[in-house]
Amino acid sequence: MKFFCSLIFACLLVSCNTSPKTLTAQAIIDKAIENHCSGSCEKSTISFNFRNTNYKSIKNGGAFQYERIIEDSLGIIRDVLTNSDFKRYVNGTLIQIPDAIKLKLSNSVNSVHYFAQLPYGLNAAAVKKELLGEDTINGKTYYEIGVTFNEEGGGTDHDDTFVYWINKTDFTLDYLAYSYAVNGGGIRFREAYNKRVIEGITFADYNNYKPETLDVALTDLDDLFEKGKLQLLSKVETETVKVTLNE
Repeated sequence: MKFFCSLIFACLLVSCNTSPKTLTAQAIIDKAIENHCSGSCEKSTISFNFRNTNYKSIKNGGAFQYERIIEDSLGIIRDVLTNSDFKRYVNGTLIQIPDAIKLKLSNSVNSVHYFAQLPYGLNAAAVKKELLGEDTINGKTYYEIGVTFNEEGGGTDHDDTFVYWINKTDFTLDYLAYSYAVNGGGIRFREAYNKRVIEGITFADYNNYKPETLDVALTDLDDLFEKGKLQLLSKVETETVKVTLNE
């Protein structure tokens, strides 16, 4: 009997020691980026069309170059954002623009690339992550990750707040919500669809929703979504996506 009790105690001890540990927000985001990128995001050239505008990103390790090409009455406008600078070219000629406008344009270019390649980018130095808890959407369980930004390095929209729902099983990003202050402020909830993998990198389109009131917590938007109480505003679609892996 003494031996039998000791055996049970030993089994319980092993069971306790091998029980799954709670993942941190950082670990969850790391797994989501790994699942999304397959190790290829940091060495890729990606091009896509978004709302009749062409975008291109070139990443090589920590260096990046984000581009936007617009054709209008002035001709061809090419905006180029890098780690260190922003430049605008009109018909191939570099033009000088005021710093305030340069900052606004660089944030506009960065925003499109940021959303198109999520969750890549959530390990940027200015990003602060917090595990808010877990929730269920349409029968699937998710980690809720809150994201805010440091003022330094967070851009003019550093006051924006995000929540990402990361699938607990495969660490895919299926839903996100955010609040913003520009243009009077607002709240959005996005549902990923049309996921496709190109050269190991996952891309998704989104249904873009808003609640009836701004007086609602971001973490409650998934419940309103399930109840059909969000208004569909638009579809956020990246088209003609092409990926080349850099050596």
